[in-house]
Amino acid sequence: MNGIIRYTGAFIILIALQLLIFNNIEFSGYVNPFVYVMFILILPVAVPSWILLLLSFLTGFVMDLFSGTMGVHAFASVMAGFVRPWVLSLNITAEASDSDMSPSAYKSGLRWFLIYALTVVLVHHLTLFYVELFTLKHFFHTLLRVLLSTVATTFFVVLFDFIRPHR
Repeated sequence: MNGIIRYTGAFIILIALQLLIFNNIEFSGYVNPFVYVMFILILPVAVPSWILLLLSFLTGFVMDLFSGTMGVHAFASVMAGFVRPWVLSLNITAEASDSDMSPSAYKSGLRWFLIYALTVVLVHHLTLFYVELFTLKHFFHTLLRVLLSTVATTFFVVLFDFIRPHR
């Protein structure tokens, strides 16, 4: 029960931060941090796949609802939730294999968390920006946006990971 309340609070805080602060940050049209992805990243390792995909869809759907984007965030969030178990299986270490563990730099190390977050955020942003554009006409311009936004989002995710309470 305590875990549900904690994750619900994280969901609300991350969505509120995204909608109130981070949606208003845009550097020259290239850097758009999307910190709400952190909710997908911090879910427990042992969460069943169907719940992970459902929560990923819910996260993206709420973002679409408030941002006026017609399913783009939902699609990108589900894609991030879909690749997350695969990325975890590639990066999992003996110390990080506790099934009830929520991935964090505190428990697994900064390097491990950085690789994990960077990979999932990159998949999310590739999906988000290319589905949003829905053309390969400006492929390299969009790729630059993806890379710069991935770096900015990962920076904020790691920063927030250091700030959040660890149990």
